[in-house]
Amino acid sequence: MAESRLGKVRVTKVDWQQKSNGAAHRTQEYSCNELVVRRGQLFSISLHLTGVLDEEETLTLTVETGSQASEALHTKAVFQTAELEVGDAWTAAKEAQTGDTVTISLASPPDAVIGRYLLSARASSCCKHSNRKLGEFVLLFNPWCPEDDVFLASEEERQEYVLSDSGIIFKGAEKHTRAQGWNYGQFEEDILSISLSILDQSPSHQDNPATDVSRRHSPVYVTRVICAMVNCNNDQGVLQGQWQGKYDDGTSPLHWRGSVAILQKWLKAKYKPVKYGQCWVFAGVMCTVLRCLGIPTRVVSNFNSAHDTDRNLSVDKYVDSFGRTVEDLTEDSMWNFHVWNESWFARRDLGPFYDGWQVLDATPQEESEGMFQCGPASVNAIREGDVHLAHDGPFVFSEVNADYITWLWHEDESQERVYSDTRKIGRYISTKAVGSDSRVDITYLYKYPEGSQKERQVYRKAMEKLLSMEAWGQRWRNYKVSRRSLQRYDPLEPPTKPSITGKFKVLEPPVLGHELKLALSLASLASQPLLIRVNLSGAIVLYTRKPVAEILRESHLVTLDPEEEEKIPIAISYSRYKKDLTEDKKILLAAMCFVTGGEKLLVEKDITLEDVIIIKVLGPATVGVAVAIEVTVVNPLSETVRDGVLMVEGSGLVQGQLSIDVPTLQPQGSAVVQFSITPSRSGPRQLQVDLVSAHFPNIKGFVIIHVATAE
Repeated sequence: MAESRLGKVRVTKVDWQQKSNGAAHRTQEYSCNELVVRRGQLFSISLHLTGVLDEEETLTLTVETGSQASEALHTKAVFQTAELEVGDAWTAAKEAQTGDTVTISLASPPDAVIGRYLLSARASSCCKHSNRKLGEFVLLFNPWCPEDDVFLASEEERQEYVLSDSGIIFKGAEKHTRAQGWNYGQFEEDILSISLSILDQSPSHQDNPATDVSRRHSPVYVTRVICAMVNCNNDQGVLQGQWQGKYDDGTSPLHWRGSVAILQKWLKAKYKPVKYGQCWVFAGVMCTVLRCLGIPTRVVSNFNSAHDTDRNLSVDKYVDSFGRTVEDLTEDSMWNFHVWNESWFARRDLGPFYDGWQVLDATPQEESEGMFQCGPASVNAIREGDVHLAHDGPFVFSEVNADYITWLWHEDESQERVYSDTRKIGRYISTKAVGSDSRVDITYLYKYPEGSQKERQVYRKAMEKLLSMEAWGQRWRNYKVSRRSLQRYDPLEPPTKPSITGKFKVLEPPVLGHELKLALSLASLASQPLLIRVNLSGAIVLYTRKPVAEILRESHLVTLDPEEEEKIPIAISYSRYKKDLTEDKKILLAAMCFVTGGEKLLVEKDITLEDVIIIKVLGPATVGVAVAIEVTVVNPLSETVRDGVLMVEGSGLVQGQLSIDVPTLQPQGSAVVQFSITPSRSGPRQLQVDLVSAHFPNIKGFVIIHVATAE
């Protein structure tokens, strides 16, 4: 409530009608005391007066946002109560007057600047200095408004990509994807204010606040600013990235269960970066902020994701005679998976063909226009090879469509290309299904079928655009060029296939704490006997495939008769990988095969170790009523574990986080833990439960609980 004066008539209080406006604008879930509405849509307020306003008398209203509000920059509007319509300007009308109460409806244009506004009013017959402040409200993007650039036609998709406060992030490896729950929590306490603060803390706002605020009408601009601010590499951003080493002075990226704790910690520390994040954490936080601001956003996982540092649309990997990566030479990389965001909006800067999903990658990898930011890049532009269009097309194109080229580095420093799967980049591009926990494969949105004539044509088109004087000289002039030429090899010329095939086969599920049992299967395609030297190596790696420690190195001589198949057994005991295993729980196997006659073949296998946690809901869940949860945990080790703790989190289910002690776990034994929660919100809610111990990496699980409204 606020008090003010309108000329001779005094305003005793203002009713923002938060309940009815919140329901109409789908903003009732926000945990804040101020009115939150969406642009391009009517909302109403009531003014309680000390007297009656004449019927002919109008009110002059002023809305302004930012510290340097200006009508010229469209960050301030002055308008009278008259005809009400949604158009290109702010309008208002007196809807009803009952005694000393007048109800006013207001409408913002569908391209209004988003943010926190101050509303002032005066009787139109009074002079300007009698203008009085009524209070503040927040204006968001509006995916329900057809004229808004973020309009999304499907109500099911709006529920998923704007209003859902939890989700699933897919991690793992291309043939072993794993679902991790994530608490976006965009409606939790302070998250809306924090999201607006991220914009205000950006370098562009610090440098020129008036211009920065005026550009916040555009989702292209807002998403690019947020993308740069989610990491802290150039600014007072939210998260500091770290991919290896100790996390003792912060939180391991694998220990986060959602965005809320991260954003609240950033605010509490007065905008000091939070330690630490990796790609899925950056993407989870970005999704929270953009959904909070009203931009439809989803999290996308790309398996076998390229990091092409030299912009030649290929990932060049240098290996030694055991298939191990030569770190000093390999500038590019292929991550087991990489996670980014897509947001849905129109691209007025590019044209309607490029409307729809836009890639945004907040993980700091390469600079763009002097900042660690990536996107928005139109997914349609990536599929068609239009890498010259804003923003960061070459990098995103390479992430999903680069050719994977392997080079054998000899001791005399010569090199030769080795046959390997060149088409392994950009597999199983995945996101959560609308309305369910299923994985949806969206690879087809990014590229044509791998190896098809159309896909190769698009690749050549992208290469030509990248090499063109306009694209290279103007738009990408700040990118470095590698010592290796962009035209080192013909991307359309397939490498010569050797006379053998090879494949690693998993004989038993790879379980944390157990021996790994695999076999390398080699098969001859030749018409004469072959002698093959096989050099095997295995390493613990990060999910970026960066090696941490070697755990296997051995050589074998194999003779294959025509069309014969031979299996080389491989066993890696727990004691060999226990000491150096990281929280990523990943192992990379490689086999460099040398065939008599000079042919060479590299075979690789990514392994993610499995673990078990089972979560059950014991009965129906209702708002305000306690419900029991049962969690079964399994000790993966052959040793006793006494320090197990369950960490529990879930928006609408748990306030903050719960910490629950786990009974002593006998070697490879299990325990059942029960506790209760009291839901505070209805609808589908995600409960996350992690088993935490110093003896092994966190074991993560989640369950969706459908909460009924209280009767």
